[in-house]
Formats: sequence, C-alpha cells, structure tokens
Amino acid sequence: MIFFLPYVIMGIWLILYMEGCQNLRRVKIGIIGCGFISGIYLKNCTQMFDTILEVKAVTDLMPELAKRRAEEFGVQHVFTVDELLNDPEIEIVLNLTAPVAHAPLNLKALHAGKHVYTEKPFALSREDADEVLALAELKGLLVGSAPDTFMGAGIQTCRKLIDDGWIGKPYATSASIIMGNSSSGMHPNFQNFLKLGGDPIMDMGPYYLTAMVTLLGPVRRVTGSTQQVNKEITVINPKSPRFGDTVPVEAPTNVAATLDFHNGAVGSLQACKEAFGYSPRMEVYGTEGILYVPDANFFGGTVSIKLPNGQTKEVPHSHGYAEDSRGIGVADMAYAIQSGRPNRASGQLARHIIDISLSIFESSEHERHITLASSNERPMPLPLGLKFNTLDS
Repeated sequence: MIFFLPYVIMGIWLILYMEGCQNLRRVKIGIIGCGFISGIYLKNCTQMFDTILEVKAVTDLMPELAKRRAEEFGVQHVFTVDELLNDPEIEIVLNLTAPVAHAPLNLKALHAGKHVYTEKPFALSREDADEVLALAELKGLLVGSAPDTFMGAGIQTCRKLIDDGWIGKPYATSASIIMGNSSSGMHPNFQNFLKLGGDPIMDMGPYYLTAMVTLLGPVRRVTGSTQQVNKEITVINPKSPRFGDTVPVEAPTNVAATLDFHNGAVGSLQACKEAFGYSPRMEVYGTEGILYVPDANFFGGTVSIKLPNGQTKEVPHSHGYAEDSRGIGVADMAYAIQSGRPNRASGQLARHIIDISLSIFESSEHERHITLASSNERPMPLPLGLKFNTLDS
C-alpha cells in the first residue's frame, strides 16, 4: 500500500491541477490604438495567449484602420472608445496610443472600471503616473505597462543564473542602446521620436532599465548627462513622403547615466539616437564571472557567461518565450486577475522606471545626483517548466 502512495498523491495533484486549469476563464480585452505596434499584440493575444485572452473589440481615431485590424485578426467588434469603455464584458483595456495620451486614457479606463495595460512610457510625468496608480488602488484594479520583454527567455534565464549564484555577487552592470535617428522619415509617426516620449531614454531606455531592475533590484540614486546633437533634422530618404522637410528635434538624443542600486551595485547606461545602425549591449559583472545579457529589446537571444578561468560558455535558455511574445504582460495580468497575485509588468514597476528616466534628465539639468523617492521589488520570476502559452504553474 505504501508503494502506491506516491502515485495516489500524484493523481490527486493532477486532478487538482486540471480543475484549476478548467476554472481559468478567458478574459475579454479591448484594444485602443491600431497603429503599427498593434499588429504583434493582436497576433499574440489572438493566437499565442488565446487560452487566457479574448480580444472582443478594437478602436482607433481612424475607424478604417481599426476595421482593417479587426478583419486581419478575426476580431468581432470595431467600437468607438466610449463603446469599448462602456462594454461590461471587457475587463482589460490595452492602451496602444501615442505617449502623450497614455495617462489620460488610462485614467478614463480606470474610471470605467477596467484594468489597464499600456504601452511604454507609462506616463510622461511622475504626477500623471501617481494619479493613475492612486485611482487604480482606490478602485481595486490592476495597472500594467510595457515593456514585458523581461519576461522572455533571455532575461528570465539571466535572472535565474544570478539568483543561483553563477557569477557570485553582482556588483556592476553596463548597457548601451545605440540606434539611428529619424532622418529617413519612413516611420509614419517619425516626428514622435524627436519629442519627449520618443527620445532614447523614454522610448528604448525602459527595456534596459526594466531588465536592470529585474536582475539587480531597484535603483537608489541617479546621475545623468544629456545632450542634443542636432536641433533639427532634414528627411533624407527620397522614398519618404516628407523627403526634404526640416523637422525640429525637441528632446535629448544622446544620454548617459550612472545608476546606484539599493543592493550596492553600480550601473551605467548609454542611450543614443544619432547612429546609423543598431548596436545593443548589456553585461552584468559579478565576483565569480561576467554575464552577457541578450538585447533587452527582444525576448530571446544568446546568454553566455565568462568564467573565472577565462572561458566563455553559452548557456541554454532555462525558460520559454524566446520568440516575439509581446503581449505576455497582458496575459500575465489576466492570470493575476483570477489568482489574486500581483502582475509582473506592473504599474508600480513602470512608475519606478519613469522616476529613473526623469531623474536622469533632472540630474543633467541641475548638475547633481538625484536620490529617488520611488522603489520597487524585483518582479516575480516566471516558474520553470511552464507549458506553452501558460504563465502560472
């Protein structure tokens, strides 16, 4: 009888697990903003994460764009914004609008009783971010924000390696994200990348800052330097509809920062939009090795470690989601709504990233260190051995 006991326990566990899976329902979401980035969100929300999410409706200021996306991905309804917010079945609003509209629309969605997940940046000011978080807390609703790339195989593998002690005590990190400017004029909204919110820190910086906080914890103090290489650019691509136009550059395009973490580590970040190519890099230095982190702008990538003997070894991914899994933060929110746990790509995490970003600008302007008022615990790692398209074990 004792021999069969482990099998009985396993059988009971499987029954409970299957019942738990069956109790999970698909959470209906509505998407506001059907521009370029909505394509990958719609693909993943209707395919990869379709066991936990159901896209009920889309909307856009250009109705024909929303209709096109709905037809492309089999979404049943094309609503106005008010129709979407007033639909009692929609639980999560996915906000894919321009940065300047993120906070106002998030507030409107929360007032309508919806959980909200927004593209980055979470807000353009601390005050706007705090207003969103305060309203969410008052109403008992969840708030989330991109980036969610830290939940991918690359960063999650790095997180496990650090937590398991493979590089000893991490004491420093270095990252750079160097990319081209907008002089090609081929992006339909290229002017937005020349304003606050489209600048290198608010646009691309969140990927690397979020990865750093995921790996090392919250930042305590920031020192920054910002420069504007050009005051204006001329669109040089003859295929652009704006070819030959001169457009003002309103935000810094070359930024460097030193980050002091609560755990004693020191980080450096260089973010620039003045190059003629794309050159990302990130490393974490420990007492027992160096961890080479893949591009935090993506979900997968090669992970490798330099050992004390000088050898560099590639490390296989310990987690799934190496493919483009944008929208995983929305799916994680749907799990969190039903289980009661915090969502990983949370508004609190995004608020800390906003605080870091704005402090970089303020440090440069006032020529002094900025001690942050915000903090945030590292988001929970994903469990090992997850089945495809699941996020809870």
